[in-house]
Order: sequence, then C-alpha cells, then structure tokens
Amino acid sequence: MTALAPARREALRAACVRLEALDDTEFGVRLLANTPTHETRDEALLRQWASTATEFGRELAAIPPPADASAHATRVVETTGGLDRLLLARYTSRPVPTVELFTDTLDLGEQLVDVLGWRDRYPAGSLRAAAVAHEHAHCLLHRDPRTRRALRDRLGHTALRIGRLRVPGHVAGADELAAHAYAGALCGLGRSPLLLTAALVSAVQALGED
Repeated sequence: MTALAPARREALRAACVRLEALDDTEFGVRLLANTPTHETRDEALLRQWASTATEFGRELAAIPPPADASAHATRVVETTGGLDRLLLARYTSRPVPTVELFTDTLDLGEQLVDVLGWRDRYPAGSLRAAAVAHEHAHCLLHRDPRTRRALRDRLGHTALRIGRLRVPGHVAGADELAAHAYAGALCGLGRSPLLLTAALVSAVQALGED
C-alpha cells in the first residue's frame, strides 16, 4: 500500500468507508446478483437466499469435526499469483485435496487492514486462517453429499415441478456465501470476509491506476 500516492490512498479509504457502511447481507445479495443464472431474480429472493446460506455456513462452523478428521486432512500449500485473479486461496480436489494460499494477495490484505484501521475486525493472522477455513468449507460441500443436500434443501429452490413432483434446484453462489460465513464464524472475525474481499478489489484497482 506504500506504493499508493497520498490522493489515491485517501480515495481508497473513502471507497472502503462506503463499503463498510453496507451490512453483510447486502454483500451476499451483490454476490448472488452477479452470479450467472440470477440476473433476472427478484432482489427479495436473492436476499432470502443470501441470509439462508450465511446462516447455514455459521451453523456448519459450530459442528465439531469428526473423530477421524485427520484421516481426511487437506494439504495446504503457499504460492503467488493471486493478485491478478483476486484470489486469496483456491481449493482443488485432485490429485489430492489441496488448498492453495496466495501469499501476495494475503500480504496486500494485511496491509489494507492496517491502512483502514480494521484490526478489530480482522486480527493479525486471521486472513490466512479465514482463507484456509473458507476453502475447507468448500471441501466439506464438495466431499459430503449430506452437507451439500442440506444446504440445497434449506434454500428451498425448485428447479422443476410436475404435479406433486418437485425437483430441488441448485442455487449458484450459495456455497460461496456459506463458505464465507463458515470462515468468519470459525475465525471469530468482526465482519464477513466479503467486506474485506470487496475492499481488496478496490485496492487492486487503485494500485493499477496509480
């Protein structure tokens, strides 16, 4: 962040103050609204889905891990190249379940938290922990059909109805919201990681323009 000219730094602070004024549900609505298949959805429905997925993620974080959790551990590796894609972390299931942490994006995030005075929301080291937790939530939703089905059922979206037959539908983006909520709850963050993600987008744009 030291690379930013003073005027750019102040503009970034002002932009992030405006973001901070939004509640966490609003970030969820925005994420869903920008997800393909939701372009024409009613905002009230998106808000309902956002609230439901967030609640599900928080509840998932409160469930103790199974006794054999170590047998299904996910490998964590560090790399760079996340800034260009605005990625803090990424989960891949093959060849072995792995969480990639992008240290360049994490470092920028830590600097941004200091610049904005958000340490009460995101304590030192919590960004890395939250990034790992976020991807672990995706791992849970990917590996465990029961967890995936529970989220789908909670959302209550119907893809097709023929008489009394109802085919539950997938809500694109809901798993992402659940993962953010899971990470925020598990790491005890003062605000959703979605706020920091939005602030990071503003910071990367500011750096690109400077």
